[in-house]
Amino acid sequence: MSRVRKVVLAYSGGLDTSVILKWLQDTYGCEVVTFTADIGQGEELAPARAKAKKLGVKEIYIEDLKEEFARDFVFPMFRANAVYEGEYLLGTSIARPLIAKRQIEIARKTRADAVAHGATGKGNDQVRFELGYYALAPDIRVIAPWREWDLTSREKLMAYAKKHGIPVEMRKKGGSPYSMDANLLHISYEGRMLEDPAKEPEESMWRWTVSPERAPNKPEYVKLEFRHGDCVAVNGRKLTPAQVLTTLNRLGAKHGIGRLDLVENRYVGMKSRGCYETPGGTILLKAHRAMESITLDREVAHIKDELMPRYASLIYNGYWFSPERRLLQELIDASQATVNGWVRLKLYKGNVIVVGRGSDTDSLFDPTIATFEEDRGAYNQADAAGFIRLNALRMRIAAKLKSRR
Repeated sequence: MSRVRKVVLAYSGGLDTSVILKWLQDTYGCEVVTFTADIGQGEELAPARAKAKKLGVKEIYIEDLKEEFARDFVFPMFRANAVYEGEYLLGTSIARPLIAKRQIEIARKTRADAVAHGATGKGNDQVRFELGYYALAPDIRVIAPWREWDLTSREKLMAYAKKHGIPVEMRKKGGSPYSMDANLLHISYEGRMLEDPAKEPEESMWRWTVSPERAPNKPEYVKLEFRHGDCVAVNGRKLTPAQVLTTLNRLGAKHGIGRLDLVENRYVGMKSRGCYETPGGTILLKAHRAMESITLDREVAHIKDELMPRYASLIYNGYWFSPERRLLQELIDASQATVNGWVRLKLYKGNVIVVGRGSDTDSLFDPTIATFEEDRGAYNQADAAGFIRLNALRMRIAAKLKSRR
């Protein structure tokens, strides 16, 4: 196998990737370029730069990708109402293709011959990163330290860090910290007590949201405006996609919205328990479905709902850059041409309640037809008899056949 000269590492500055940085230098004797994506994780990124410098890294990339993340990845996903296994809003999954994309771009820019990531050999992220790499750079060399080294636990990682003088944040008495991932859409937690699916998460684990019990006793109303399926304003204020998520995160967190405790089926085959906080995304999904309820044709809406699980699985499993995901996206985006208008929501103690929706240009709701009052001939109720009899014909034929047996 050819020698690795230079590698671009997806680097967070946390325990895993800090150890990986040193391990790459020692194991491969190569130059390491670090890439840290600011996708709204809400952490100070200067320590990551300081750590990389301390370990002798000369090329350090720290880039603000929040708007690109929200505009080109999160919002297209929400146009599909994508939810994995009925509950998960794909906060970690949707971030990986953007990181992989930028990592490959930096590898080309710096003439690196390899890329590396900190995903474990048991998880989904290794698949997501590497499918992204290969889709964009088919011949790239990929280094996945978790599949090569003997540092097989977080305790061993921390011992390695201590030995090599690598500072580690968020130490907790009695064990290693939770494995966490945060971005503009969500924050996730794995490990520690969560490895027992029977145990309730400790309240101190949650970082973004108040508990519903401690949320305000008074509900708060919020109005979202949509244009072609994307939220473009909150409470009358025009916002960029990243600003929309930031605003909705603040509102949702205040009212205890968006907590999830989930045992999910990983792509690699095992079941895994994780906890998530997705306050803004939970609000956005509810509002988007309400907007579609009055602006989408019935059959278009039903086709979208049928395709959504497949679309969500493609994202969860790492196929963002696949031809089938791109094809589905074109269909989904075409359906959003008429998804324009506003939705009013009530936020109260963990709940997102739709209390109103409207569209001046694209509403298919016709009150003159739907009314329980006099409709002045807009709908002839007698027509329903023939409609029902025709739709019952196959069942009537089957019932008569059964009765003769």
